[in-house]
Amino acid sequence: MSRDPLAGLDEQQRRAAETLLGPVCILAGAGTGKTRALTHRIAHGVATGVYAPDRVMALTFTTRAAGELRGRLRRLGAGQVSARTFHSAALAQLSFFWPQLVGGRLPEILPGKARMLGQAAESLRMRVDTAALRDLAAEIEWRKVRRMGLEEYGRVARTRAMPPGLGVDAVLELQQRYEDLKDERRQLDFEDVLLVTAGMLDAERRVAEQVREQYRFWVVDEYQDVSPLQQELLELWLGPRNDLCVVGDASQTIYSFAGASSDYLLGFATRYPDATVVRLESNYRSGAGVLAAANRLMRGRPGALELRAARTDEPAAEPTVTRWESDAAEAEGVADAIAAQLTSGIRPEQIAVLYRVNAQAARLEAALAERGISARQLGGTRFFELDPIRRAMLELTSLARTGSPKPMYETVTDVARNIGWTVQAPESQGAVRERWEALGALVELADQAPDGTSLAQFVAELQERQNAQHEPTMQAVVLSTLHGAKGLEWEHVHLVGLSEGLLPISHARGFDAIDEERRLLYVGITRARRTLALHWSAEGLRGRPREPSRFLAELRSGTPGAGRRGAR
Repeated sequence: MSRDPLAGLDEQQRRAAETLLGPVCILAGAGTGKTRALTHRIAHGVATGVYAPDRVMALTFTTRAAGELRGRLRRLGAGQVSARTFHSAALAQLSFFWPQLVGGRLPEILPGKARMLGQAAESLRMRVDTAALRDLAAEIEWRKVRRMGLEEYGRVARTRAMPPGLGVDAVLELQQRYEDLKDERRQLDFEDVLLVTAGMLDAERRVAEQVREQYRFWVVDEYQDVSPLQQELLELWLGPRNDLCVVGDASQTIYSFAGASSDYLLGFATRYPDATVVRLESNYRSGAGVLAAANRLMRGRPGALELRAARTDEPAAEPTVTRWESDAAEAEGVADAIAAQLTSGIRPEQIAVLYRVNAQAARLEAALAERGISARQLGGTRFFELDPIRRAMLELTSLARTGSPKPMYETVTDVARNIGWTVQAPESQGAVRERWEALGALVELADQAPDGTSLAQFVAELQERQNAQHEPTMQAVVLSTLHGAKGLEWEHVHLVGLSEGLLPISHARGFDAIDEERRLLYVGITRARRTLALHWSAEGLRGRPREPSRFLAELRSGTPGAGRRGAR
């Protein structure tokens, strides 16, 4: 290893990284360096010989997060450590043991539920629209991650809101037909992978012992997002051992609707009385003013951490709150504010506009486009799926195989020029500008590559980025839902739609649902590094009056500029 993995860690991060054996719970607030602590802990264990790298499994919840873990571990000299999503780890085990236990190949994994649910509805002569099919798929996922059979679900479903146009009996009938179709076609859905793996480990002692012998040390990132099904599978993987390190933040539990529960994180020390519990509260991302607002919002909530600004080199700028007369005025005002930021020298990719639901994006995107400001929506077409990037990748891959007489950077720029890239940005907006920005990001990656990087190495890096969903930064303002922004950060954040009915969302009823909306706002606030601007509009659809979000009263406490108007 090139350097000490403990170097540069603060006192609490170091304590977490040095505790290598037994149960460890790292309560890590937003921006406190949780991934750094986690990866340096693993690297320290490998460097000291406590961990054999091929016996460590690091688990997380998204392909992108798993790719980031692998990249960091590789740079720390622990590249042999496995870093996977729960589903990826389960699927690998299922694929390996299925031929031994059942014979033949593993059943096909469904890419999604909607198509088969549509076929189930058609076979039952039910008319179900696309939105209802999507909600029905979510109900199946909700049921399965809670380990509910259809009979138990039928009792609970009477207390739940059903997909539009469908009663409980119809939903039960559709779910049963969906399960029957899967069985007839020898297919599994996403949740079945976890269910069948758990069943296999529970029923087959030899398999469980083999898995436990392979993986001795377990690490779980974002542990607040674990579901009952994932927790059961984790316990089966562990068996009687307790070498488990979990990392999480109860205040960032924003997927309860999908089965996530922070109870496992908050109850960790109860389940493991000898656990080492470390609190990371020094925030390296945001200024003191942003953190003060975040702390006010979450004060008194279960598991809330008191974040402290580690950066003292900047003034403690408090968030601003702006009232707009309408949604249209809000979009125009935010676009004007962003235009002023760009004029002051701030780069567009350092700015994000966050909102509760995707429907809020269109007006914002149009207002920015009117001012010639490029924007990209997170959750849209992925970078490597964009047509100019796919074309460039195909050509670069071909040249890497056959050989190019030019240096790597020149080859990449030649390919980009042939597809439409120019050194100077085009004056036009729309598709031409989007193509230029995408190809420009590709050229920038080539420019940032270490000296001596061959074309084949560069192409391999691109393919690795694609697999890990590690996309390059494009020169455009980012538009994102609050859910989509989790795990990301920007220098300057505009948070729009802080009105009752939008945040909290109108269908959030009851304490638990409202508290989930509170946590979602907390996630949005803690994305900001330097400045945070909060916006709300007093008029909704068809001129209906709106009230400011109930959360604003707490955020405004001691906030200079609160109540400033943006009338238009």
